This record gives sequence, structure tokens and C-alpha cells, in this order.
Amino acid sequence: MNNLRKIIVLSFITLDGVIQAPGGPQEDTSGDFKYGGWLAPYFDDFLGKVMSEQMGRPFDLLLGRKTFEIFASYWPNQESPINEATKYVVSNTLMKHEWNKSVFLKGDIVKKIRELKSQDGPELQVHGSGNLIQTLLKHDLVDELWLKIFPVTLGAGKRLFVEGTIPAALTLKDFKISPKGVIVASYERAGDVKTSSVA
Repeated sequence: MNNLRKIIVLSFITLDGVIQAPGGPQEDTSGDFKYGGWLAPYFDDFLGKVMSEQMGRPFDLLLGRKTFEIFASYWPNQESPINEATKYVVSNTLMKHEWNKSVFLKGDIVKKIRELKSQDGPELQVHGSGNLIQTLLKHDLVDELWLKIFPVTLGAGKRLFVEGTIPAALTLKDFKISPKGVIVASYERAGDVKTSSVA
């Protein structure tokens, strides 16, 4: 198992678990979501440095179609390691794109992702991609969660953990707290959930 490529989910998340549209008002308005851009008041140099560190190591990307399209509208015109990474895109509708090193996956997605994990290559980072994350969690394909937990509740919106998430134990690998109160926490899978009594 240790020679498999790791799948790492990087998520901006509210205290009540919402991951929808952190970056801007028009990022994802589905479900009449009105709070797009909720991370902006808390994003600072500290979080910028964290993101640079997390994306400053060798990686490829595993993305859902919507997140890929958002990325593809911005990153090709920037200097970023994202442009050198292979982008594996889960989509049944989008089959090609001019952005270099874009590879499209369709059909039996779970099987294809397992095959990706077994190949040689760097870690697979998942950004955004809420629907894809649900598939990964349901099939126990997530090796690590790199969360930025923001001190805000929204009460509505797409959540990181929903019905279908399997019971799973995790170990805290690292954490930091930003000056604005954002908790940056990295967790890795640690086997099955164990239960006992505190009595």
C-alpha cells in the first residue's frame, strides 16, 4: 500500500462543513447559494504561504469538471506549478481541452482512479471538486485531508462530509493557526474507527 500514489484533498471549509464557493460570489451559485467568497475576509499572507508550500512539492491534479473549467479559465495565463502538473479530469461530457497536460477520465471512475493510484507519479491533489470528493470518500480513496477551517458558519451549501462518507479514523499530522483564526490541519487515514467507553 505504501507504494501507491496518495490522493490528498485540499479544502477550504467552514465550521459547519460547507465547502461551496469559497473563492467568489459567482464560483458556484447552485442551490441559490448566496455566500460565495466567504473565505476572502480571512485570506492573508499566512494562508498564501501555506498554499505555496502545499503546492510547492511535486503533484498532479485530480479534478471534477466544474473545478477544472474554473481553473482552466485562470491558471494557464499565470506562472504556477499547476500548469506543469498533469490534470486528470473526471467528466462524462468534456473530453478534450487546449490546456496542456489535461487527461479526461470517464466510465468506471473508481476503477480508473484506483489504476491512477497504482501508477508511478507524484501525489494527486484534489482541489474544489465537491462531487468528486464524495465519490473518493465513499470508496475510501482519500489518503490525506489538508483542511483550512474558517471561523464562520453558513447554515447552507454543499458540505465536505455528506451521506455516503464511510466511517474512518484519521491522525492529525500537522496544524497551524492563522492570525485571523483559520485552523490549517492535515490529517491522514489511520484505519478503522475504534470505539470504547470512557467509564
